[in-house]
Amino acid sequence: MSDQTLTRWEKQVETTLEVVLPGVVEPDGLVLRRRELPAPERGQALVRVEASGVSFAEQQMRRGKYYDQPPFPFTPGYDLVGTVARVGGDVDPAVVGKRYAALTKTGGWAGHVVLDAADLVPVPDGVDPAEAETLVVNGITAWRMLHRIARVRAGQTVLVHGANGGVGSTLVQLARLAGARVIGTASPRHHDAVRALGATPVDYRDPDLPGRVRELAPGGVDAVFDHVGGPGIVDSYRLLAPRGTLVGYGTAATRDVQGSSRLPVLKLLARLMWWNALPNGRTATFYNIWAGKRNAARFRTRLAEDLGAVFALLASGELRAQVAARVPLAEAGEALALAESGTVTGKVVLIP
Repeated sequence: MSDQTLTRWEKQVETTLEVVLPGVVEPDGLVLRRRELPAPERGQALVRVEASGVSFAEQQMRRGKYYDQPPFPFTPGYDLVGTVARVGGDVDPAVVGKRYAALTKTGGWAGHVVLDAADLVPVPDGVDPAEAETLVVNGITAWRMLHRIARVRAGQTVLVHGANGGVGSTLVQLARLAGARVIGTASPRHHDAVRALGATPVDYRDPDLPGRVRELAPGGVDAVFDHVGGPGIVDSYRLLAPRGTLVGYGTAATRDVQGSSRLPVLKLLARLMWWNALPNGRTATFYNIWAGKRNAARFRTRLAEDLGAVFALLASGELRAQVAARVPLAEAGEALALAESGTVTGKVVLIP
């Protein structure tokens, strides 16, 4: 594709802004730099980023604690939404000017990103890019854990830890849409927001949190979604009803613990595998959004299906995006600090 697909502004601008994580630093240690505007090769598309999220993954990465992060320095950014500005060979030129979402793991905190065109998922017309962005990694994670792993049904009761967070607030809404009753843990300052989403809030700092949940669900809960890990995962498992499902999807409890980034995950996996082998009818599993990536075609098909279902609910108004804040890309350090503060509901979004 020739330069004719670039806007007049892009023809004048030969560089793009990106955020660099130089090493283990505080949020204000992020570095801004400009680099040459990348050109798409065969099968690729140059995407003008309109929104990129601040996920828990970036909080771990800046501490060197994400399980398989690349070596420093690198550009963070787990997901993005943007408009295709230019395409390489073997890519339909009709995609230029259209809005898409993508999972990136890294690289999304930039003004422009080159991606494989096959990894792009259409965003419905009329959907705000920042709102769509909050539901890329969060929406896929919540949808799959709820429907593909726990297979939650109407009339069941589920426990969502961190119900005010990006994944948690999405889980609450999707579970309610599925007809389930939801108990959500959160700080008291977020209880009104959790109630507004349709869940019954409980204080995650309550020393008798398990007892409080049992009061609300005497027979146990049908599913627990736990991103915290650590010692509390034992209570999550014990709160399950017969034939209930525990889905772990993080180790937030060890975020600030020094040492190996892999050891907490491996310990959690071993514990879940042990529980899953017990003959009590309960299941325990760890969710990894990148599972199945080796089969690229199947991975992309499943991604388009699941994210497409989430976007359809957003476009119809049945699912509400939880945008905690919209922060300029140049203020990525402030955005990361805000996301880590525990004071927000939903997801902080960077706007290039």
